[in-house]
Amino acid sequence: MAKKKKAGSIAVPYLLTIFIAILIIGGGTFFLLRYLGIIDSEKALPEPPKRQVVTASYEDNHTILFILDEPTDKFSKTFMLMRSIPKDKKIVFVGIPTNTIAIVDGAQQSMLSAYENGGASGAVNFTNSIFGIEIDKYMKLDSDAFVKVCDILSGVTYPVAEDIAGFEGDGSDQYLNSEQIEKLITYPLYGDGEIERAYMVSSVFSAMMNQTDGMRVSDNLDSSFNTIVNMTDTDITAVDYKNHKVAIKGMLERGISIASFLILNGEKAYEDFIPDEDFFADFRDKYYCYDENPEGE
Repeated sequence: MAKKKKAGSIAVPYLLTIFIAILIIGGGTFFLLRYLGIIDSEKALPEPPKRQVVTASYEDNHTILFILDEPTDKFSKTFMLMRSIPKDKKIVFVGIPTNTIAIVDGAQQSMLSAYENGGASGAVNFTNSIFGIEIDKYMKLDSDAFVKVCDILSGVTYPVAEDIAGFEGDGSDQYLNSEQIEKLITYPLYGDGEIERAYMVSSVFSAMMNQTDGMRVSDNLDSSFNTIVNMTDTDITAVDYKNHKVAIKGMLERGISIASFLILNGEKAYEDFIPDEDFFADFRDKYYCYDENPEGE
């Protein structure tokens, strides 16, 4: 009686036969097409398209003066300068006391009087003059716009040592929502007056920027920009945003603890605050001396 062949003994020769047939037919077809000139063996395979990589440069640096103005509260006018250096993944905030005084355009002015007399452009001119810089843009926010900005950044955990209603006041860390942040930076009774309030706004925003989810903010940057720009008085345009968007998103996505703050040094003169010129010189040296080839390579 004949033995039955195992399935494997039949399948293997069968598959080998098919494989050899494919090689013979395919090879013959290739040489035929090459003989007929349809395939040119001299031509190399086309290179895949190169991926365009856009990186930040120091041309993406920008300076914005933020103004919080709530007409119902005379203490709520708040000024903060933001210097952003996306290439180095750095943002620095400087709160400016409303009672800061200086000689501008031949006359003594304060930050507050410059704003009240000349609006946002007056505040920009005053800040340019005392800092010795050129502010690129301004953004004036009311209460609703300010709260929206804080909502986008998702609030902040911050130690509040001041005895203010609604806060722990013992210096321990506590989470602050948008309305609490607004209340904290517009509080009118700080022991050191406007100097301390200016410190508060810059330190709170630095902490909030460092604690936010940069990837989440980056992913929603387009919609956030459109929302905020339509809620504020600003000279920032869609073109400005488009020109720096890639650099800003890169800073948010890949930066770690990108924000810091500086305290504007100076001295009190009765109800006024006289800023220290050395502070401005150091500020310019540290945050404005950039070019495309800083090492001279």
